Amino acid sequence: MSTYVVPHVVERAANGSERVTDVFSRLVSERIVYIGTPVDDNVANSVIAQLLHLESVSPQVPIDLVLNAAGGAESAVLAVHDALRYIQAPVAATVVGQVSGAAALLLASAEPGRRLLLPHARVVLRQPVAEARGAIPDLIPEAEEVERVRSVVEGLLAGYTGRSVQSLRADTDRALVLPGADAVAYGVADEVIETRRAA
Repeated sequence: MSTYVVPHVVERAANGSERVTDVFSRLVSERIVYIGTPVDDNVANSVIAQLLHLESVSPQVPIDLVLNAAGGAESAVLAVHDALRYIQAPVAATVVGQVSGAAALLLASAEPGRRLLLPHARVVLRQPVAEARGAIPDLIPEAEEVERVRSVVEGLLAGYTGRSVQSLRADTDRALVLPGADAVAYGVADEVIETRRAA
């Protein structure tokens, strides 16, 4: 069990009043959405709500998605992906640690030219994993669903990277680790940066 505590920040208004807020709310007020865990349904719901809120406030102002997500549930990642594509606001993505598994789709689907990695970030592409147990007749539908999701993710990644589905399938039979420059060469990212770009 994690003992991680969400940090809080103090904001001071021009009139001298102070307000304490959690750091994630503060980031959202700056149009930054941070994903720092594997993407499960709860994370996806929170991220989608933040994206929809930011779009309702300013539909044309860019949103920065900051990622350090070690995979997650493919269905949850696809929900976030679809929300990113649904909103009108352009979305930039920056990887600060790693994105792996289906979460790499969130980087790849960001605004072309704004899919960024910090110098020591990496992208890990791999196929989905079935975690079902039980009788063989019960496992067959699960295996078919894993194959369907794999095909969906590969098709989307192929579109974002310019690679063929067959190439992606061959590359992800085992984990494909792509440090910064390799991720750019593969087409899943656009640039490795050291400092934040000026707005």
